[in-house]
Amino acid sequence: MNHQIIDQNLNDYIQIYSLLKEKLKWKIADQRTLMLIASMYVINKKNFQIDRFLKISDYIKNNVGAFSTLKSYQRFTTAAMLDIHFENPEKIFGDYIELYEELVNGGFNRGAFTYIAAFTLLKDTNLLTNRKEKIERAMAVYKGMQKKHFFLTNSADYPLAVMVAARKEPVEKLMDVIELFYNQLNENGFKKGNDLQFLSHILSLDHETDSSKLVNRCIRLQDTFHQLGRKPKPTHYPEIGMLALIEDGANEIKTIERVTEELNTNKLFKWHKDMNFMMAVNLTISSKIEDPSFIETGFHSIIEALIQAQQAAMIAAAAGVTAASSSGS
Repeated sequence: MNHQIIDQNLNDYIQIYSLLKEKLKWKIADQRTLMLIASMYVINKKNFQIDRFLKISDYIKNNVGAFSTLKSYQRFTTAAMLDIHFENPEKIFGDYIELYEELVNGGFNRGAFTYIAAFTLLKDTNLLTNRKEKIERAMAVYKGMQKKHFFLTNSADYPLAVMVAARKEPVEKLMDVIELFYNQLNENGFKKGNDLQFLSHILSLDHETDSSKLVNRCIRLQDTFHQLGRKPKPTHYPEIGMLALIEDGANEIKTIERVTEELNTNKLFKWHKDMNFMMAVNLTISSKIEDPSFIETGFHSIIEALIQAQQAAMIAAAAGVTAASSSGS
């Protein structure tokens, strides 16, 4: 059954991508943006309607300032996120911009990553009662990240800071947990840098599984990829983190390799092999989300949020935004 779901996901992904390419080839130069948008609809099991999508995109363009990053490529990925998660995207857009401004007032820099962080908060159903507190806590987490790794931390970490801040523990304790992951993984062959920091934050979102077990899963995943002839690059660490949140993540690797190969040999995607691997992991994990036993573990929302945060970093990069923008200290 799982293979059928994955194959269906793959077919839907190719179909949506082809339609986007046909309609937007003169508006989006980097096809990775289209790949991201297509995968977002598939992962969230949302029916894609091109006319509705373009209408929302135009609405965004016409309702932001001349210098907003939502005036450019990012309006398309934002339109996709609003379309996927809200019945009335145009109606909710005002709340979204208001939330963005509140994040800016709370110390976040203006730009692509703050828009993405705002969307992470927008999906929070409890936001009406304590949004100021949530924004303050997210900034405290971000400053905690800076304190531990000043040169690694920049505005690209805003969406993850918002996600980590959703945990209930004191910020100092959270930072210690993240640092423990960072150091233990580095001692086991993972290279220091932004990608390892990202992986450490991903693992910190799982407050139920023992930290040593999560580290061991990452090591096993790394080893399994090596045995199959793939040497995971640091850019693939977030995918390893996502797989580590699943108890049997290593058992999915052969499927991931099969999907990656199918994408690599497809003329539409053959120039984007790193991106194809990322898409293969996302499409495979999203097939697991439908499993009732998996939903009961409570990881459904974590995996979905992670796919979004991970894609968010790619969205901003694909839109020509520099990940190393001002650190906002």
